[in-house]
Amino acid sequence: MSEVTEASVRAEARAWLKEHWNPELGLVEWRNKLADSGWGVPHWPKQWYGRDLPVGFGAGIEEEFKAIGAIGVAKAGIRTLAAATILAHGTDMHKEKFLRRILTGEDTWCQLFSEPGSGSDLAGAVTRAEFEGNKWVINGQKVWTTSAHHANWALLLARTNWDVPKHKGLSYFILDMHQPAVEVRPLKQMNGHASFNQVFFTDAVIPPEFLVTEVGNGWAVATTTLMHERRGADGLRSWAASSTSKGRAYDEERIEFATTNEPYKWYPQRAGRVDLVLERARATGKLGDLVLRQEIAKLLTMSKAAEWTARRARAAQEQGRPQGPEGSLGKLISSHIARAAGRVHTSITGADAMLTGEDSPMGGVIAEILVSIPATSIAGGTDEIQRNIIAERVLRTPKEPSVDTDKPFRDVPRNIAKK
Repeated sequence: MSEVTEASVRAEARAWLKEHWNPELGLVEWRNKLADSGWGVPHWPKQWYGRDLPVGFGAGIEEEFKAIGAIGVAKAGIRTLAAATILAHGTDMHKEKFLRRILTGEDTWCQLFSEPGSGSDLAGAVTRAEFEGNKWVINGQKVWTTSAHHANWALLLARTNWDVPKHKGLSYFILDMHQPAVEVRPLKQMNGHASFNQVFFTDAVIPPEFLVTEVGNGWAVATTTLMHERRGADGLRSWAASSTSKGRAYDEERIEFATTNEPYKWYPQRAGRVDLVLERARATGKLGDLVLRQEIAKLLTMSKAAEWTARRARAAQEQGRPQGPEGSLGKLISSHIARAAGRVHTSITGADAMLTGEDSPMGGVIAEILVSIPATSIAGGTDEIQRNIIAERVLRTPKEPSVDTDKPFRDVPRNIAKK
């Protein structure tokens, strides 16, 4: 049996793409071909639309897609977290029902974790899931939910037991968002966008087969989702753009991109836009300012160091090592970089950084950066949460004393009424 090498795999992918890629195919039709071939997600199991190849081969295969201009499977948004979680914890029924439609882009997803009463204490969720007859009935509220307004399905963390410690009383579900008992209300942000939503449940229904693993194991499943989410904030994320090429598949991809990526269009600004710093310093004549040059150098050094750290984590992933706390390291440093970038942009632009509108610096982009940066320290787990994870799992320091992890959740003081 011949050895499988990256070069041989690339040659095979190149030959398959040359034979099958056709920009006049419908987008879903093309992605179904990718799912059947395994080239869309080659590191996934063969049974579930992959080819059982090492993760490290993925970059080379992506280069073959780019070389021929072929569109890949759908990856934008929460669907990637849904796929990773279902692959790790879902039943064969879950994988059969959801994975292909995630890859083709036919289904969109949202993540129903955060709640208004628990803040960063995700395990303090009080949205209730009660088994009545032959179904789960959901009541409660979630908040800061990206893309809930157009999601088909949701990853839901809800409380199924109030008489055990908080982490043990949670269960993880897949929820159909298209039911009257689910109400979505957009939240307007201070940067003018409305990417997030409040979601209310009033006797929403979930079939028993849409429970992910067993009752009470929701925290372990949620941890998988969060680790993948934090790795996405490690400094190597690229902000995709749809192709300008001609063909039915490209046309449909542009429509998909406009809808799916609308909530994320300000995300480069919340990361601080380090890429604009030198351009702005030159354009404003500030590059000769010795103090400012030092701050720019510190920012660029920190950004490059974060990139190298992220690449180290990706290398570990390519070697098959499981997700770990390195995602928290990347998440925390991204917050530091964003705030440092905000300070540098303010030093370069001065008071004009507060202006918005067409006649403001870069058409309002600088102002949008400054009001978007705080989100980096909150979304996906606050900086304080990341520091705790790093301290306990990387530095092996004693856990922070807790007064609510050993007693029944029903007896834990909260800022809402007991249930």
